[in-house]
Amino acid sequence: MTPPRSWPLAPVLAHRCGGLLAPENTLAGLAAAAEAGCGGVEFDVMLSGSGSPVLIHDETLGRTTDGHGRVALTRDENLRALDAGRWFDARFAGERVPTLDEAAARCISLGLSVNLEIKPATGQDDETARVVARRAGELWAGVALPPLLSSFSELALEVAAQLAAHLPRGLLVERAPPDWLQRCRRVGAAALHADARYLDRSTIIEARKAGLWVATYTVNDPGRAQTLFDWGVDCIITDRPDVVRASVTRHRSSTGYPAGFGVQSC
Repeated sequence: MTPPRSWPLAPVLAHRCGGLLAPENTLAGLAAAAEAGCGGVEFDVMLSGSGSPVLIHDETLGRTTDGHGRVALTRDENLRALDAGRWFDARFAGERVPTLDEAAARCISLGLSVNLEIKPATGQDDETARVVARRAGELWAGVALPPLLSSFSELALEVAAQLAAHLPRGLLVERAPPDWLQRCRRVGAAALHADARYLDRSTIIEARKAGLWVATYTVNDPGRAQTLFDWGVDCIITDRPDVVRASVTRHRSSTGYPAGFGVQSC
């Protein structure tokens, strides 16, 4: 059987807020994605040392801020003092590590659909999922298009299912393991999110027959994106939302909707 309803998010999502258009996991990235015409974004949420949900990918601060040390040991007041934009380009100097509250408000105001990855620091799967799932449910309460929660952590997805059952969930994998379908069933995932380098057509077909959506990351080549959509994926996550979105839009207009396209705009 095919998924019971259309993929709820935009079919092309900007990776880590804005892909390569802005510093990752920042409010500037959300603005860049919207300006590029992208209808949705993917971003990572981890807990600070104060237990607050914030947007950041790494467990340490050094790559994407001017700080040092572990995110999970950095209190909010110190995290807020860091520059999260200058590393990318001087134009973004002063950009901060945003809170989930700030990102949700900006996404809602910009009309961006959201794939929120629950990104626990080591040993914090349960706690991170509890905080993030609850807060996401509150922040998007009453919004027509709530976020989809994804994670590599199966424990985090199980916790999210208990606390925010109304939010759809996706199991993140690199190469799909032999028991990927059983794992999706066990955590109540509505979607399989797989690395495009290892995703094949047979897995996509099997997932869709099982009633699952399929999202894939990180696809920066327009030709590869078109092939994956033709195979039946529902969503491409990309660092180049400007290039991929434009190419896919042209492809859709010339050939009609490829298999797997949802109803949202790119």
